[in-house]
Amino acid sequence: MTELEERIEERLRDWKVQVIRSLETESSVVVLGTRADQPVVLKVMREAGDEWQSGAVLDAFAGGGMVRIYEHVEGAVLLERLQPATPLAVLAVGGRDEEATEILAGVVERLSPARALDSAPTASDWGRGFHRYLASGDEQIPKALVERGERVYSELAATQKNTRLLHGDLQHYNVLFDSVRGWVAIDPKGVVGEIEYEIGASLRNPAESPELFRSPATIGRRIRQYEAALHLDADRMLAWAFAEAVLSAIWLVEDGYAVNFRSVPIILAGAIGPMLDVSRGD
Repeated sequence: MTELEERIEERLRDWKVQVIRSLETESSVVVLGTRADQPVVLKVMREAGDEWQSGAVLDAFAGGGMVRIYEHVEGAVLLERLQPATPLAVLAVGGRDEEATEILAGVVERLSPARALDSAPTASDWGRGFHRYLASGDEQIPKALVERGERVYSELAATQKNTRLLHGDLQHYNVLFDSVRGWVAIDPKGVVGEIEYEIGASLRNPAESPELFRSPATIGRRIRQYEAALHLDADRMLAWAFAEAVLSAIWLVEDGYAVNFRSVPIILAGAIGPMLDVSRGD
């Protein structure tokens, strides 16, 4: 039995989960089951990474707009099972992107953490990825793009207001429909920043529809929807989305993926770049 299999068996036993079926993802093993006749989901991470401490993040949100957590240890969580668990991406790729954006705005509004999480990284912490990449010698991402992304990101990080715990990866695949609770967020990374930071991930999704999210008309319409619904700063949302797209490309390289002009974050950065307010001096 492998170390991962041992951890799964331990969680099933200690949390008294009866298995219905399981599935595997690149980062984890997901078990659908029941506990005391209640539908649950057990998620066990393969190795330490972005989701290793997700239990603490979920616990800090205490179910506010987020999937409810019943148990957690490092590298494993026991969650409520959302049903039918339809991803929001289905609406966006089905010609209902305006509706999907309204739903995302509503989820952002409900995602109010019940308490702070001292162990969560800050947006500034994540921004160190730019320096790492520039020092690495890798040339898959144009140096000028990385330098501009770092400049925009650093300026935004230094001028944030009203920071709090955010989901950190709030996009169409991490919002699911539940017949009782409505649209609910899953799989938070957890980062401390201003709410404008939260919007960036949704602007580069759904990933399988670059013809949708790369359109300046779509980008502008989405930003206006978020601005109207959440009273956020449109210029800061757009700038964060640009810088985060570049950082996302850096993370892909660090995770061992090839990155080029066809890569999703590079596509979005290329689309937003010309849209940034010229007054920023970029």
